[in-house]
Amino acid sequence: MIRILIFLLVVFALGLGFAWLADRPGDMVVTFNGYQYQVSLMVAAVAVVAIVAAVMIAWWLVKSIWNSPYAIARHFRVRQRDRGYQALSTGMIAAGAGDGALARKKNKEAAKLIRSDQEPLIQLLDAQASLLEGDHEGARAKFEAMLDDPEMRLLGLRGLYLEAERLGDRNAARHYAGRAAASAPQLAWAAESTIEDLVQRGDWDGALKLIDAQKSTRQIDRDAANRRRAVLLTAKAEALLDSDPAAAKTAAVEANRLQPNFAPAAVVAAKALFRGNDVRKGSKILETAWRAEPHPDIADLYTHARPGDAVLDRLGRARKLQEMKKNNPQSSLAVARAALDAQDFATARHEAEAALRMQQSEGGYLLLADIEEAETGNQGKVRQYLGRAVRAPGDPAWIADGVVSERWAPISPVTGRLDAFEWRSPPERLGRLIEGQDDEAGVPPPVLVAPPEPVRTAPAAASSPIQAAGIADGDNKVATEKAANVDSGRIEPFADAVILDAEPPIPEKDDETVRLPDDPGVEPLEQEEEKSSRRFRLF
Repeated sequence: MIRILIFLLVVFALGLGFAWLADRPGDMVVTFNGYQYQVSLMVAAVAVVAIVAAVMIAWWLVKSIWNSPYAIARHFRVRQRDRGYQALSTGMIAAGAGDGALARKKNKEAAKLIRSDQEPLIQLLDAQASLLEGDHEGARAKFEAMLDDPEMRLLGLRGLYLEAERLGDRNAARHYAGRAAASAPQLAWAAESTIEDLVQRGDWDGALKLIDAQKSTRQIDRDAANRRRAVLLTAKAEALLDSDPAAAKTAAVEANRLQPNFAPAAVVAAKALFRGNDVRKGSKILETAWRAEPHPDIADLYTHARPGDAVLDRLGRARKLQEMKKNNPQSSLAVARAALDAQDFATARHEAEAALRMQQSEGGYLLLADIEEAETGNQGKVRQYLGRAVRAPGDPAWIADGVVSERWAPISPVTGRLDAFEWRSPPERLGRLIEGQDDEAGVPPPVLVAPPEPVRTAPAAASSPIQAAGIADGDNKVATEKAANVDSGRIEPFADAVILDAEPPIPEKDDETVRLPDDPGVEPLEQEEEKSSRRFRLF
């Protein structure tokens, strides 16, 4: 487009010049070798322009003839290169589609048309074709050959890393990833593997430097970088808490500053501050994390912030946590534990039951069992609470890739992934609750059984709830209808029948249904609560 405009401007300038000369007639006289030549000014201008044009055309023709061999060779070379790139493109597509035969064919064709030193992709296609053909040794040799070329070094390291991962050689894979991350920290695969290796070796500073390099290259955003730094600093503080308290305190405080709601960071920061007798600042950190998400480790450390406190003082600190996060099961459980230590059984029982009303949990029933054993020593009630604890949803724990841990860790023990642990309930316990329970309290459905001294004569072996209710064998249809009427509430059960928690069925002896001597049964209030909370089975 620019050339066309320049051409038009030149033509326009020539036209203006000739028009200007036409308006001003004159003659031009030239004397040469004794002769005098006289022409008009217009003719002279046209002759000059024609001579210049002829010289330019002649120069172009001579130049074209002189460069014609090179132009012809360049034409065939470009055509050959285009054919080579077309074969290379087809081969790469075939390799991506898994067609090893076509990839090898196009690789040979591209290698004939294009030199491998001019186009490194030919080496990549060659290695990919070897992998598709199952020649892994040959592919590794080709990837190793790429390490000598600065332009292909990262590609070779990537191929060797994937081959090491395929063979399960984690050490070799991390070695190649480390070499790649040293020269190009923006590579996600290299950085992730190297960070996992550094964390497993306890090189926290090296891992933090790599996180900073990822952040500077904008491979990860600011929030993700802060989260990873907080995880690494928390792990560093836990590792140095006993050997270097000052460094642990610095790392823990920075981790808590980056992620104030991260419970492990708050706990280790508070521990470091408590060891330095800075109870006020450590308590403030725990209070901030508690308001964000109540955690039992936070509650335990907060109530025992000062080792010399009396049990009533610890109970007061637990109540302070409860005021910060009301109507929360963790708050009630914290108060219940502190009250149990203070021998305030009424408060402990009240708070534990309140926590269970808000959320059924294994720990809540275990705490009730401890309270019952400490207060009354009633082993029947203790076993009852223990049975409910077995059927209740499991307490939240640190879970990563199916592994349940009581303590937090920076990486997964299975895959080595950073920041893999999550605080949640084990899923298998939730499945058991849905599949195996009839009510949220974890108590099996009540069964009508005869008392130790029945008025009616019970059969010798009560193998069903109908027989246990005192209905003799006979008309099964009538017995079934009566049992259904009793369950639906249309008729009253036998006056001498009692409701017991039976799973498995209560053993019988000497043709009589006998209750265990220390089994208190189910209290009427608990029975009403269980009936009201009964729900349908999902499966």
